[in-house]
Parts: sequence; C-alpha cells; structure tokens
Amino acid sequence: MSVQAVAFPNMAGQMLAGRLELPAYGAPRAWALYAHCFTCGKDVRAAVDICRALCTRGIAVLRFDFTGLGQSAGEFADTTLSSNISDLVQAAKFLEQNYQAPKILVGHSLGGTAVLEAAHRIPSCIAVATVAAPANPEHVANLLGAARQVIEQHGEADVLLAGRKLHFKKAFLDDLKNQHWQENIRTLRKPLLIFHSPTDALVNISNAGLIFAAALHPKSFVSLSGADHLLSRREDSEYVGLLLAAWASKYLGELGLPPAVSPAAEGEVVASIQRDRYHTELYAGAHALVADEPRDMGGTDSGPSPYGYLCAALGACTAITLRMYADRKQWPLDGVRVRLTHDKIHASDCAECETRQGKIDRFTRSIELQGALSAEQRQRLLEIADKCPVHRTLESEVHIETSLQG
Repeated sequence: MSVQAVAFPNMAGQMLAGRLELPAYGAPRAWALYAHCFTCGKDVRAAVDICRALCTRGIAVLRFDFTGLGQSAGEFADTTLSSNISDLVQAAKFLEQNYQAPKILVGHSLGGTAVLEAAHRIPSCIAVATVAAPANPEHVANLLGAARQVIEQHGEADVLLAGRKLHFKKAFLDDLKNQHWQENIRTLRKPLLIFHSPTDALVNISNAGLIFAAALHPKSFVSLSGADHLLSRREDSEYVGLLLAAWASKYLGELGLPPAVSPAAEGEVVASIQRDRYHTELYAGAHALVADEPRDMGGTDSGPSPYGYLCAALGACTAITLRMYADRKQWPLDGVRVRLTHDKIHASDCAECETRQGKIDRFTRSIELQGALSAEQRQRLLEIADKCPVHRTLESEVHIETSLQG
C-alpha cells in the first residue's frame, strides 16, 4: 500500500492533518473514513493497523487528527464532541471533492460515538463500525476524575491523561450532556458493526450492549476476547480490520472482496516497503505475501524474515520434488515434512566446504517421510532431496543483475 499526507480545513478554516492509506496497485473499491480514539491521534497503532488491513482488501482510508491534536491546527481546549463530528463531515467533503465520497465510517472509542452521529450528515455513508465506543458520550466525562468538578465550578482545568496534560473547558462537558445518543443510534438506519472487548477496563462492554439494543437491524456484534481498550496488540487491531473488510463487502454490493490487483506478472516478484519498518508487501505473480523482521531486530514481526522465506523456498522445493519423484515411481509416500533452520558459521568449521576463511551460510534440513517405504526407497528419496532445483541454485554460482528505475 502507499501512504500520502494530506491536509484540509475544518469549519473554522484551520488545517487538519491526515493520511491517505491507498492500495499499492489498482483503484480503490471504496473509501472509508477513520475516527481515532479520545485524545489519541491518526498515527496510534490501532488506527494504522486497522486502516492497513482495510487497504489490503482494496478499501482506501483517510485517517486524520481532530482539531488541536497531533499535527492538526487549532486548540484542543476549544474542541467538543460536536466539533469532532464537524471535522468528520469536513473530511468526508474533502474526500468527495478530491477522490471519492466515503462509504464506510469507522470510529474507535469516542471516535466511534462521533461516527454514529456523523453518519447522519454524510450522505455517501452506507455502513458504520464502532470499536470500544461508549454508548453515552457522558461516559468520557468520568475519565476526567476529580478535575471534572473543578471544570464544572471554575469553567476550565488542566487534566493529565495518558501522560499528557490537556486543557478542558466547561463547554466540552456541556456538549457531552446535550448529545441525544439513543435517538442518533435508533435513527441511524445503516448497517452497524460493533466491536468491543469483555476485558476493556476503560469502557465497559455494557456500552456495546446499549448501542446494540438501541440500533435497528442490520446490526452485528464481535467480541474482542482478551483485547484492551486501545487494541495495543497487533493481532487484535489487524483482526478488526480484516473482519471489517469482509463485513463491508456485503454492503459494497460485492459477494466477497476479490483478491487485490497484483503488480507482478507471472513468474515475477515485486517487493514494496514504505516508512513503517520493516513491513514489506510481496507479490509473487498473483499471490500476496508479507515479509518483516523480528521485533528484536527493530521490526514488527508481521511476516517471515527474508531468510525465513529462503528457508521456506528450500523446504517447499524439497517437499514438492520428493512428491513428484515418488508419484512418478508410484511409491507409497503418504506425506513429507521438512524442517529447516538457517545460520552463519565459520568456514573453518565446515569440513566439506571449499571456503576456509570468513563465515558461510548453513541450512540445516531434517526430512520426515511418511508411508510404508522400504529402506532402499527412503535412502533414494534422501538423495533426491539434494537434487531439488532450489537446493541446486543455493549451491551453484548465482549472478544477480540490478538496475535502477525512475
């Protein structure tokens, strides 16, 4: 996928900073608008993962910082839930004027509360999804603790939230009280998908029940077992994004989202990486894959490492070669399991190697043959394993030609 920085004005003319998540290849099937959690920002981990998961299924997404947060202009102290809703409407207008009006609205936490109202004001919206959203917006006021009373009495106060000091005014609390949340949900009349975790310590799962009860059909609920409020684990946030894409396909007029368009021709591999190290999108012909580095190497472990794929190539080639040979000989080979590891060793430690200095790559391969094979057949298959094409490539002289494009 590709990421583009954009900016657009809010109702007051202040510029809001956003990110467009676009499919790496091919035109988007549809556009979505993402509203981040309370006092968070567009670049919070959950927002990035959910938008990326949607994008891999062909749905482009705009995520942006609400007024006064992140890279957006304006003062946070002057914002309210109503102003967040207004920001969403402006974001939708920006998409409509420059790309395509959003069909899917997604909101996390208070962002979920905001999209439930914004959907009434965005005509292009056909479906709405909320993640860990409070049913009653006033729930957010409880997060202010003892400072809430200070704000009520003195009109404003500084509050420490998630390690940041933010300034709140009484207008923020008054606006929360004036939201008609039950009526907003009851009159939504759009497909609604509700995500919530039973272990959410910040917004109790009972809020999901209230939203579900207030909404009309079609409505759906997904329990995010073991997840926290911010979906800080990648497996939780990606799960939400992938389910969202599958659910949205029905309301986008598709029986199922077709595979993403591949930039790779038959027999070709294309690798693409952006700034989110070291997540790499791979296309091998029509097949989409992901590569990454382990967390201890600075990656996010979202896919095998390059050497992991190299081991996988050798393992797959070994298994396929043995299967082909046994089939041709009509031997009773029921299955093959190949285990491989890769490391680097000192050349002097390899008695069979011609290289005597420095380090060399070592692949350790263990083969399990299943079936009623004779000792002679098993030995012959072990010999055939060394003749698989990838094995031969790794042991032969390899020439790589590289050119620079663009």
